[in-house]
Amino acid sequence: MKILILNCGSSSLKYQLIDMTDESVVAKGNFERIGEKESFLTHKIAGEKYVYQEVALNHEEALKIIMRELLNPEHQAIQDLSEIDAVGHRIVAGGELFDKSVLIDEKVIEGIEECSKLAPLHNPAAILGIKACQAEMPGVPMVATFDTAFHQTMPKENYLYPIPYEYYTKYGIRKYGAHGTSHQFVSQLAAEMMHQDIQTLKIVTCHLGQGASICAVDGGKSIDTSMGLTPLGGITMVTRSGDLDPSVVTAIMKNENLTPDAMENILNKQSGLTAISALPPDFRTIEAASYEGNAKAKVAIQKFVSTVAQFIARYAAEMEGLDAIVFTGGIGENQFRIREAICNKLKFMGVEISSEKNEVKGEQIDLSAPTSKIKILLIPTNEELVIARDTMHLVK
Repeated sequence: MKILILNCGSSSLKYQLIDMTDESVVAKGNFERIGEKESFLTHKIAGEKYVYQEVALNHEEALKIIMRELLNPEHQAIQDLSEIDAVGHRIVAGGELFDKSVLIDEKVIEGIEECSKLAPLHNPAAILGIKACQAEMPGVPMVATFDTAFHQTMPKENYLYPIPYEYYTKYGIRKYGAHGTSHQFVSQLAAEMMHQDIQTLKIVTCHLGQGASICAVDGGKSIDTSMGLTPLGGITMVTRSGDLDPSVVTAIMKNENLTPDAMENILNKQSGLTAISALPPDFRTIEAASYEGNAKAKVAIQKFVSTVAQFIARYAAEMEGLDAIVFTGGIGENQFRIREAICNKLKFMGVEISSEKNEVKGEQIDLSAPTSKIKILLIPTNEELVIARDTMHLVK
């Protein structure tokens, strides 16, 4: 069985074609800047990378070009579209409507649309991707996997906000979290690496990337996570503010006479580490500058490291213990100095990272020093594989 995995952003379309006989990636790529004249596709197959500068005005046009490249006789992934047995879609927000992956029908699409207020940049794009697939591959079964589903096990005291309860009942305002597929995947692998039953473990998983979240996984279940109503909450991210005193928001809106949409744009796209450092929104650039004497960049990186460490310690207290810390995501997997800096702030808890082992990128490895009381694990995430497995299970 071959399954196509789609991850639609507002102006991007990431994909992987996975052969489920051995869970190997046949081809993968990313169509970026959809809707712009400068849109382009990066397509990877058999270790080779191909870049195509092509205009795609919408997700349907982008999908047509992707299908063309999957069929391209010069680097053929499949001979016919009929070889694609199913499509799995990553959906950011499922709210309280979806606590597991589901087969997509019109009712599910309506539900995804209803949850768009929780992920206004992501859910509408996912619907465009679903409709593009329906047009390009009519009749092929599709599955939706939700980033929020794993966090539906959070107890009420952790997902409710201390605001009038009617706002929860009327508008569904509560903590939903994000990156659930990643947190679930790496926590399960952590248990396997430790040769223990996940139901006996207390794990904090750190998905650190452009968007970043921390999750407390107790006995295999998410009991708390740093992102909130939307992916804006939690730790300070590259362009997102993370948690703030609510009065910061209202004060800026009043002083600048801003609309809610304008304020939301500032918090999502003009805040975080790039705002503190006054540098382009690239973590690697900001981190490099912090080591080269850039004072603002140094403060930004210190802010990032501190907020991650604070959430790890907070969740250790919440679970009344901690067996392992897992690093994953683009930053978590590749920026070894950041991992070390975070762990060094947690030495008081018995966290000791091996500097020698830590000088790796993207490898599944135990980074703990022999004397560490808590395991420190680097586990590359694979959200696409989780979606593919769920898709195969539901389709079969």
